[in-house]
Amino acid sequence: MIDATPEPVLPPELGFLQGGGRATRLILARDWTDHPLGGPSGWPIGLKNALGLVLNSPESMILCWGEQDLHFFFNETYCPLLGPRVDWAMGAPFNEVWADAWEQAKPIIDDAFAGRSMRFNDLPWKLDTDRGAADTWWSFSYSRVLDERGGIAGLFIFTNETTARVLADRALAASQAALTALNETLERQVEERTAERDRMWNTSPDLMVALSPEGIYRRINPAWQTVLGYDPADVIGAYATDFTHPDDLAATQAAFETAQAGTLPNFENRFRHKDGSYRWIQWVAAPGPDEVFAIGRHVTDAKTAEARLRETEAQLRQAQKMEAVGQLTGGIAHDFNNMLTGVIGSLDLLGRRLGMQSDPRVTRYIEAATTSAQRAAGLTQRLLAFSRRQPLDVRATDVNMLATGLEDLLARTIGENVALELALSDATWPALTDHNQLESALLNLAINARDAMPAGGRLTLETGNHVVDPGSGADVEPGDYVRVAMTDTGTGMLPDVVARAFDPFFTTKPIGVGTGLGLSMIYGFVRQTGGHVHIETQPDRGTTVALLLPRAAASVVPTTTAAASPRRAARAGETVLLVEDDPAVRMLVTDLLGDLGYAVCPAADGSEALARLEALGRVDLLITDIGLPGINGRDLADLVRARRPGLKVLFVSGYAEQAMVLGDFLAEGMALISKPFDVDVLCHRIRAMLD
Repeated sequence: MIDATPEPVLPPELGFLQGGGRATRLILARDWTDHPLGGPSGWPIGLKNALGLVLNSPESMILCWGEQDLHFFFNETYCPLLGPRVDWAMGAPFNEVWADAWEQAKPIIDDAFAGRSMRFNDLPWKLDTDRGAADTWWSFSYSRVLDERGGIAGLFIFTNETTARVLADRALAASQAALTALNETLERQVEERTAERDRMWNTSPDLMVALSPEGIYRRINPAWQTVLGYDPADVIGAYATDFTHPDDLAATQAAFETAQAGTLPNFENRFRHKDGSYRWIQWVAAPGPDEVFAIGRHVTDAKTAEARLRETEAQLRQAQKMEAVGQLTGGIAHDFNNMLTGVIGSLDLLGRRLGMQSDPRVTRYIEAATTSAQRAAGLTQRLLAFSRRQPLDVRATDVNMLATGLEDLLARTIGENVALELALSDATWPALTDHNQLESALLNLAINARDAMPAGGRLTLETGNHVVDPGSGADVEPGDYVRVAMTDTGTGMLPDVVARAFDPFFTTKPIGVGTGLGLSMIYGFVRQTGGHVHIETQPDRGTTVALLLPRAAASVVPTTTAAASPRRAARAGETVLLVEDDPAVRMLVTDLLGDLGYAVCPAADGSEALARLEALGRVDLLITDIGLPGINGRDLADLVRARRPGLKVLFVSGYAEQAMVLGDFLAEGMALISKPFDVDVLCHRIRAMLD
């Protein structure tokens, strides 16, 4: 923090101390009577010039004067780094100020005096703890200061303590390493160095320049050739803004005027390279007696890294938003599923109990209500798919066979004015996915494509293999994938539409035409199975939606669908322990199973179920909701099986707090049915398990 204490009024012979803030006051407060350098007014002109530049720099700088005995000077920005040493360090010997670092610093100083200046980034130092932590890190550079005869006059040090950043970077890398390699913090501490006269600039990798008060280049150091490709003859005599990007002219002119009047803080602009391209340069400048001195650092790489970091942060925020919305929609779907289970089941039982004796209109009303409730159930299933909270039956799937089986349905869906083409690769691997969900996803994509081609067009369903190599830079985990893509020749999407395409309830269709859940359902389902979804689109040139599904290690096993059969009554004595926290659903299932002859023992939660289990002599089946208060359904099943080994368990799921893959969730003798369920399906599933 810069000290806001007013600057003291200085006599002309001490004018070089102007602008140094606290550092100037420390110099004035010291008794120089017995000091080897004597009073400040009698110091060598080289020391005055160098110290004036150091004091006025916004960067943390040190000037050590002398060759054998290095007298320690520093500017105001450096003060916090000294801790309690700051009150006595000004003008003191270097080896006393940093006695605890002298052993490590001495070889670096010797190299600098020998002309071997180096820059160090995040170098670890072990210090006494009077100024803070003992383990510290620093970025700095040491450069010798030469007098007019080429002799060593002192040492210039540009330094910044980077301990906080190093520790922060380590902590961030440790916490986010699994999320993304692109989320690493790429920060570079800006290091500025200055030098005395032209000789000091020869070893600097940074641009160094002296300009006339009118802004004419007088001298440049060799770094100009390295960084920008210019020899002195290309630059000297040109004006300060002659190499500046057109968009930065006004800001550069204002910055030069600021440097004429006083110290210029960090300023960035674009400089033209000799090859015509541009480089980002970061400048610090200060006025001299008859010149303006400036130091520039090439920061194009850092700017590029910052842009990549901002892009990564944007991707992270989008992922967090999708997760938050998913949790919300999943919770809503859970509540609706419980309600719809009671509605659909009650309507079914009501229709059966009224039978043929009721008014025909009652039958129509029941059928209409059931149809509406089932449509609402379909909506909740899409919500669960988006939120990745639906149970999935993930297994090896032949996507070519699935696509072929869907061909007729897709053709009828898109209509006669849209041509359907299948481009199926014979070498396509089996995909690890849910067969039914993939069919639903492709049907949704076909409907979207049809609506994007009102005047007709062509829809292509393509399959093939896709390999993501490590280090490819793609936002997809490395591995083998099966690519299933649908490409239309329709209207395409604008960038702002693509950015929101997977958001639930977002749709560009008229009110009443679309729910806005099709793509969000696809996104959730594919991500839940470990895959990815990509959209490639251009306005008026069509859209490709590609699903990358994980490659299955196992081969495809054909599945069969059982034929529907009438409800079958219970066998004598068969007992079901029913655990359901929703009263309406609990009442419905109890009545349904009671009508079929089962003895039903209902419980509202896991604790009540365990208590009732002790009193039951015979239990043939445990039916339990997964999302119970207290003990969840899966843990309850394990506790019950510990007391009744081998007991069959039927889970009822309205919503899963974590993404559920049935093969990982269900053990031997377990099955699952999703809310809202058809009562016939429930009865058949119970009978099949008990048989």
